[in-house]
Amino acid sequence: MSPDPENTVVQLCAQGMRAEGEGRDAEARSLFTRAWESAGDDYEACVAAHYLARCQSTPEDALHWNLECLARADRVGGERVRPFYASLHGSIGGALLELGEPGRARGHFEAAAGRLADLPPGQYAQWLRLCVARGLRATGTADPGGAAGDPLPALMERLCARVDLDSLGLLLPAYLGDLGGPEDAERLTTALRMLHAERRLPGPEQTALGRAIAARAAAAG
Repeated sequence: MSPDPENTVVQLCAQGMRAEGEGRDAEARSLFTRAWESAGDDYEACVAAHYLARCQSTPEDALHWNLECLARADRVGGERVRPFYASLHGSIGGALLELGEPGRARGHFEAAAGRLADLPPGQYAQWLRLCVARGLRATGTADPGGAAGDPLPALMERLCARVDLDSLGLLLPAYLGDLGGPEDAERLTTALRMLHAERRLPGPEQTALGRAIAARAAAAG
């Protein structure tokens, strides 16, 4: 979230973030609570609830504050809160998953995936994409490993085991950030083809890489 830094509620939340980063958790929670109590409208309450959700010790409490944040964002509506939704739905999905409700969680991870394009490009958007993709995999809606028998998961394990950073640097963003859509499938296939074209992996790995590409080509029809 990137609200107005001159806003009093935002300033309290920023102070809370600094306290949290320095290990002063009780002070951080106090500052976030003051922000909530100081909120004068739904927008300010939305911002404060977001930060209160971060510092909760149980998934039940985190879910409560994230749902409060979502309700306030819905009341505000429009461009002002549009970038909030990917993070909100992702956080709600995470809390529901912790609470053993993968069905409800899946809907929120799917909603988060649909709102990632609302975020400006950068490290935060990349990180959130990875979190959402992990949630989708955990709830059975995205699987970069492909169909049963796909050699790619085992190949990734071997690359990790021998710390092939060049190969991993190329594949991991597409592999772990796969949200299950056709664009992501093509992104991963392209990365696999680029690595295959280098022809520098050991023979069995090069063969497995070729099989993984063929499996994806067949799935794409």
